Amino acid sequence: MSHPELSVVVPVFNERDNVAPLVAEITAALRGRVAFEIVYVDDHSQDDTLAVLQALKATTPELRVLHHLSQSGQSTAVRTGVKQARGAWIATLDGDGQNDPADIPKLLDARATADAQVKLFAGWRVNRKDSGSKRWASRWANAIRARALHDATPDTGCGIKLFEREAFLDLPYFDHMHRYLPALMQRAGWTTQCVPVNHRARTAGVSKYNNLQRALVGLRDLRGVAWLITRSRRTAVEER
Repeated sequence: MSHPELSVVVPVFNERDNVAPLVAEITAALRGRVAFEIVYVDDHSQDDTLAVLQALKATTPELRVLHHLSQSGQSTAVRTGVKQARGAWIATLDGDGQNDPADIPKLLDARATADAQVKLFAGWRVNRKDSGSKRWASRWANAIRARALHDATPDTGCGIKLFEREAFLDLPYFDHMHRYLPALMQRAGWTTQCVPVNHRARTAGVSKYNNLQRALVGLRDLRGVAWLITRSRRTAVEER
């Protein structure tokens, strides 16, 4: 398939038991609805995630598998997938299975009725299935981020998103940028829209972050994104 309409990008690290069920759900949600490809990016997993993915290619023609030669983090894995993607629009999912691929059509429907200026449709987990401590930490983080960045996004950490590939690749790149996509898109002059989505409990594997790690990295990145916003300059352009 040379030019699918949609590329589903899934970054993974040590998710061997979640790969096959999630691939099956993606194909069930999208086959017959849109021309798509699935781009998995294995971030140098220490288990046999890569081998499981390679085996699935035999039964899933839409599946492509990219492999990082060294572990580089989720944002880099997402960017790797987007750069290699063939679709003009990108849907992202976390590789842990907590995002529901059945919500991708809902994001596509939102795009179909939205203004052309909307370049990002961000999932909003209205009924989180995480632990109480994780939900508490996320509420505080979202509140602090919203006050600093004014991005009008209640759940910027949700992994399921739909965005235009070209607009994404025009954004400044840095580690953990995937947590700030709404603010970065708005900084670039585009509009973003939140869409309520399903959220599920993790059934296999373990989380790659804890609350303290998120907080320490988040505070540093928040200052950087706030600085980027203050230094942004935009103007309309016309050819003469």
